[in-house]
Amino acid sequence: MKKINVGLAALCLIAGLVVLLGYRAAAARTDSQQESENRAQIEKLMWQYVRALDTENPDAYAATYTPDGQFGTGAKAVKGRAALKEMIAGLRQQAAQAEAKGQKRPPMYHVLLNGYVSFPDRDHAHMEAYWLTVFGQEGRNVPVRVAAAGHEVDELVRVNGQWLIQLRDVTPKD
Repeated sequence: MKKINVGLAALCLIAGLVVLLGYRAAAARTDSQQESENRAQIEKLMWQYVRALDTENPDAYAATYTPDGQFGTGAKAVKGRAALKEMIAGLRQQAAQAEAKGQKRPPMYHVLLNGYVSFPDRDHAHMEAYWLTVFGQEGRNVPVRVAAAGHEVDELVRVNGQWLIQLRDVTPKD
């Protein structure tokens, strides 16, 4: 009888360990899957950001930021969605004024390169990348032109399950 009780106790211990190890493996898979989903959502957010900027869409641009989101740092920082919309509307207005004078600007593309995202916690992300502003080709005589290049640091936050830009700094002190 003692042998049966010892055997049952050993069997219960082994079963408990299997369940515990299985739970830990499942949790690890879940964390890895969540990080992959977060990265995909952030990649989509940054695509929406550059498309809104390139198409000069004030509402779509501001929607990529938190309500108190900020572009830039220091005295010239643009803070809050209303100010961000105004900034993009100003770019659109400048382009329309130039076009009215016969100075049509070629298509503009913002490109993010070599991005790296880290997660200090489950609702915050830190992204660093290089960026380019490129003007598209204008006919045969005007080739593609790189207008600017730089390094960026972005702070992202998950709000109600959605990743948004809290701070975008395209001129950080390296």
